[in-house]
This record gives sequence, C-alpha cells and structure tokens, in this order.
Amino acid sequence: MNLVRTAMLLAFMTALFMFVGFLIGGRGGMMIAFLIAAGMNFFSYWNSDRMVLSAYRAQEVDERNAPEFFRIVRDLARNAGLPMPKVYLYDNPQPNAFATGRNPENAAVAASTGLLSALSPEEVAGVMAHELAHIQNRDTLTMTITATLAGAISMLGNFAFFFGGNRENNSNPFGFVGVLLAMIVAPLAAMLVQMAISRTREYSADRRGAEICGDPLWLASALGKIARGAAHIPNYDAERNPATAHMFIINPLSGERMDNLFSTHPNTENRIAALQEMAGNGMNGSTATVRTANPSRRSRSVPNTGMGRGGSQPPKGPWS
Repeated sequence: MNLVRTAMLLAFMTALFMFVGFLIGGRGGMMIAFLIAAGMNFFSYWNSDRMVLSAYRAQEVDERNAPEFFRIVRDLARNAGLPMPKVYLYDNPQPNAFATGRNPENAAVAASTGLLSALSPEEVAGVMAHELAHIQNRDTLTMTITATLAGAISMLGNFAFFFGGNRENNSNPFGFVGVLLAMIVAPLAAMLVQMAISRTREYSADRRGAEICGDPLWLASALGKIARGAAHIPNYDAERNPATAHMFIINPLSGERMDNLFSTHPNTENRIAALQEMAGNGMNGSTATVRTANPSRRSRSVPNTGMGRGGSQPPKGPWS
C-alpha cells in the first residue's frame, strides 16, 4: 500500500512540474520544464550521496577504527541480504543517522558520534536496520528525486514571478491566474507532496528495519531517545542544510513529535506504538543474529576516529 501511495505521489509531483512549465510558457515551457527536471535528476542521481556526506563532514570507518559499530552494520546487511554499504561517522553530539546512495550497490549509512554515545548497542542496531531498510526499499533514490522535483518547481515559481507577469506574453493560457498558480500554489503543493512521501517511507522503513534486526523494541527505544535528543541538542550542520532533514531517522532540526502536513517525519509516538504492536504480535527478537555487546553493559564509548572534537558525548539530560 505504501509503495502504491508513493508511486502516485511521485506521478502527481511530475505532472505538477510539467503543469507549472505549461503555465509559464505553454507547450514549449512544458518541454523546457521536462528537460530541466531530467537534468537535475541525472545530476542528483550521481552526486547526491557525496554532497550530503561532505555537508556533514562524515568520515568513513571500518573494522579497525570502529569495530563494534562496523560489525553491527555488517551483520544487519547480511540479515537483509544487502551488499555491505560504506559506513560513516560524523561528529555531532545530537543522536541521529541517515542513509544515502543511488542503489544498494552504491549505498552508505552514517551515524553521529552522539548516537553511539547515547544509545545501547541494541538500539544502534535498530537504527541502522532502519537505514538499511531505506536502502533496500530504494527510498534514498526516491527521496532524492522528490527533493529535486520540489526544488525545481520552486525554481519555476520564481521564473513565473519574474517573467510570467508580462501581459504581452501570450504563452501563458491562464493569464494572471496562471502566474499566481505557478508562483504560490504549485511550490506549496510540491512541498506538501514531498513531506507526504517522506512520512510514508518512514513507516515502511520502521517495519522492515524491525524485521532486519529481529526485535522491534530495539528501534522503538531508540526512536524515543533520538527524538528527545533532537529536541534538546542543536544540529548546526542540519540548520545550514535544511533540505537534508528528511534523510534522518528523526528530523534533526526540531525533533518534532506532532504529525502535520508540513512535517518530514511521522509522529514519533505513532511510530513507537506500531513497533510495539509488532512486538506484541510475536516478533520478539528470537530470530535476531546481530552481534552486539552484552546487553547488561550499556556502552557509551565512541570509536577514536580522529574526528573534530574526538566524538564528544552529548550533554547529560533527559534523553540519556
């Protein structure tokens, strides 16, 4: 059901993009809009992963400098039947994580140093299973295309503001009303569709992530901690790159817990409730094969990767 809904929303956004081009320049404008969208999507397809990893100054790690974290990801990838992704850490006290890459063969997962400091190994496994689910579902590509189309529609809206108001230009079949639609309504609609797709994919990734790690409660517990951390610990890199907020397991800008049309993520309590329902229906982790540290040892150590502040722990607070 979520896959069908996502396909319908993407089709709507593509049609909206073509319609905005038509409003601005008639059939010729529609073709130009199509070519712009194709070019932007081609560029994003090949470069989006490098751009986001660079924006957060993420550093690749392996079994030598982050052995426990790397092994968790490797075991999860094996459980999911996925190729081993590249594994990154980025220096930020806010607990969070994201996945990127155009396909499962060219994918990467990244976690903050704050995530490894604040969460137990089991919770880290739940989070990374969620990110691998995004890769397996090809959500990283879907959301890249969605964000690109939304940005392109906004760009066309700006074109309409500067060029669509010329009353001597007869290429716009709807006149001034068409200009207003292109300037205001279309970009707003594109943003709403982008957010709706993002929320839909999060529920699917939660469900599949729970299956990959074998215990829904690992992810449920992690979501609560990450949401509280995002509400209390600022993420300045995310503030400088707000267009990447949808990529994280919890919105890094606010840790917002309320569902609304403008939110990039579903209600956190609803996500936790759905995972608890999975556990209550008999999925209790009995099939999990992820090797973590002894559950009684709630590790807060951060691998020494030589990053920035050396992986400083987040301030003590209600999220820890």
